Amino acid sequence: MELELEPLRLPSDKERPIVIAGPCSAETEEQVMSTARNLAAKGCHIFRAGIWKPRTKPGGFEGNGEMALPWMKQVKEETGMLIATEVATPEHVEAALKYDMDILWIGARTSANPFAVQALADALQGVDIPVLVKNPVNPDLELWIGALLRLNQAGLKRLGVIHRGFSSYEKKIYRNAPMWQIPIELRRRIPGLPIICDPSHIGGRRDLIAPLCQQAMDLGFDGLIVESHCSPEKAWSDAAQQVTPDILDYILSLLVVRDYSSTTEELRFLRTQIDEIDNSLMGLLAKRFRICREIGTFKKEHNMTILQAGRYNEILEKRGAQASLCGMDANFAAQVFELIHEESVRQQLEIVNK
Repeated sequence: MELELEPLRLPSDKERPIVIAGPCSAETEEQVMSTARNLAAKGCHIFRAGIWKPRTKPGGFEGNGEMALPWMKQVKEETGMLIATEVATPEHVEAALKYDMDILWIGARTSANPFAVQALADALQGVDIPVLVKNPVNPDLELWIGALLRLNQAGLKRLGVIHRGFSSYEKKIYRNAPMWQIPIELRRRIPGLPIICDPSHIGGRRDLIAPLCQQAMDLGFDGLIVESHCSPEKAWSDAAQQVTPDILDYILSLLVVRDYSSTTEELRFLRTQIDEIDNSLMGLLAKRFRICREIGTFKKEHNMTILQAGRYNEILEKRGAQASLCGMDANFAAQVFELIHEESVRQQLEIVNK
């Protein structure tokens, strides 16, 4: 089934993509207005803030709820920016619309639940408002498309998606693995669908936001949704991934927004696969070295030598044979594993000599 789409009609500058910016959570009226005024002064057209913020575990700040919606309306009236927030229940939808919210988005945990998405679609029946759907927490493209179809069948045509990465058990470079091939495949399947990148939730750290923004532009994404706070270090939620309006403006000023026709989509896709594999390799190496350190602790406790020549030769022989079966040169594999073994020995020596 094809989606029946209409343009989102979201404001942007010629030099910049669509940018939706604002704090993770609407904490206080002062915090909301200070951040909004600073972003408006930097040319931002769309302000975002979380009104309802259920956390992974209870006990943290979970949003101010409807009490914060008048602050958002004040942002709109004072700065002229459009306002956006996340909704997860029909009650959220009703409250957001009552306070003239311009854009709604559906979060990753909600988009993974067809019952929840259908309830939101029913609540939005007959409402003409842009709705952005974050990718589900798990890497399931069909589930993502299914959420879009439910909304589209309810009459919502100004749809877009937010790519915020995918959760994984092991901690890696990114808070959420980008798996760029999934939004790329989504674009292939639904060519006219706008894709917004969420570097804050992908990276989980403010130092990763700039390179992730550029990567999204290199892949032809339509815009960015970035968490920006007047005092990020004091934020009540997700402090590590928020930047000040000044830093965000600097990041955006350095962006290279590429002409879509100047690069080959197939080449971008192949390079993206290389990046994903490289990230996986780094994660696997980190896991391997963690186990090597555990072995180092065992050797120290049992007064064993670090270098076990028989084991080292066994690794080189096995990996060389595997390399040949996989179409790689056995000498290449030997060089790689010699370097890995050298680093393993170095880390174990640190443990033994403590």
